[in-house]
Amino acid sequence: MPTRFTRFFTLFAAALCATVHLQAGAGPMNDADAEKVRGVIVAQIAAFADDDAETAFQTATPEVRAAIGSSGRFLAMVRGAYPMVYRPASVSFHKPDADEGSVLQLVEITDGNAKSWLALFALEQQPDSSWRISGCLVAENHWQSV
Repeated sequence: MPTRFTRFFTLFAAALCATVHLQAGAGPMNDADAEKVRGVIVAQIAAFADDDAETAFQTATPEVRAAIGSSGRFLAMVRGAYPMVYRPASVSFHKPDADEGSVLQLVEITDGNAKSWLALFALEQQPDSSWRISGCLVAENHWQSV
């Protein structure tokens, strides 16, 4: 199966699983919480722009940080696997979908080569009520308007 179809089906399956998981009580967030969620993602992207590994690493959940091990390793992983997130030319946020401490935030990203991407960020609310990123799936956006 060609790579782009594999990536599409991986993203689609993950989004479907996440949607089914959230669907029971899922709904739109209030504006204040949606802004906090966007703020975490914007802070991570800004930290990447500054090559600030420690700040970017702190936007991830404690579980993600423990699994990756260090801020330097995290920055290297994002730089290599997610260059469109590491250095986006522009980002556009859709409305987040929330359910009891979990959020899915779809972000349209344009990279430096004007290529369009869809990034699905998963975030979890922490005991202190802050939000942290628990994962991100990215696929090329083939549905952009012409």
